[in-house]
Order: sequence, then structure tokens, then C-alpha cells
Amino acid sequence: MPDDENDLRFLADMGVSWRVVEWLRAQGYDATHLRDEGLQRLEDADIFSKAHVESRVVLTFDLDFGEIAALTEARIANIVVFRLRNARTPFVIERLSSVLAESSEALTKGSIIAIEDSRHRIRRLPIGKSGDEPGNS
Repeated sequence: MPDDENDLRFLADMGVSWRVVEWLRAQGYDATHLRDEGLQRLEDADIFSKAHVESRVVLTFDLDFGEIAALTEARIANIVVFRLRNARTPFVIERLSSVLAESSEALTKGSIIAIEDSRHRIRRLPIGKSGDEPGNS
């Protein structure tokens, strides 16, 4: 389990700009993009498995990841799903920065964080586990 928030490791899928990964790296995070490894066509379930094996937080705009994570039962998953009307990279970075400052600990315990334009929501996994907490930013 990470000792501090910069120990978080990220895996961005193809919907997330490589500039978000560059920003994370500049902040001291271990971050990679599927494109970095030539895995652009990797199926969602395989992306999830890769992230699990490598202890990475999945960054995605793909709402299917929430369903995949909810069905994992015993495996710990950490996913950030962007649900933004404004998907321009500077805004994505701004929202991600805010959420990481407030809620990075949740990403060490098995959570889905849905980032919206003006708030974020944290859902502990597996679904139904006590400790679900709302987020505001």
C-alpha cells in the first residue's frame, strides 16, 4: 500500500490524453499510457487485469470500467472515471489535480472515483461495502 499519494501508479487508457500522463509524471507519479506500451487495442478486461497486476489506478472516460470493477469481487480495483462535459485536457488536469489533493487515499483501498465538472464521488469496492463517501471539490 502506498505510503503517500505520490506512490500512486497510474495507467491511462486511450480516451485519456497523453498530456495528462505527462502532467502526472511531472508531479512525481509513476504514470503510463497504453500507447507507451503499444497496447492501444487492449480489451477493457485486459486493461483492468494489467492495472491490477501492476497496482495501477486506471484513468478512463469509459464508463464500462465501473461495471468491470464492480464484478471483480475479491480483487482490489482503483479507477478514476472522468464524466466531464468539458473534456479538454487542461480541464481534465485541473479536476484530477483537485481530486488527488482531496481523495488520493481512497485510491489505495479499492475505489472508483467518478470525476464530474464540479464534484467527484467515491465508491468503495466491492460495491455495497460500507465506507462509500461523497466528494466535493
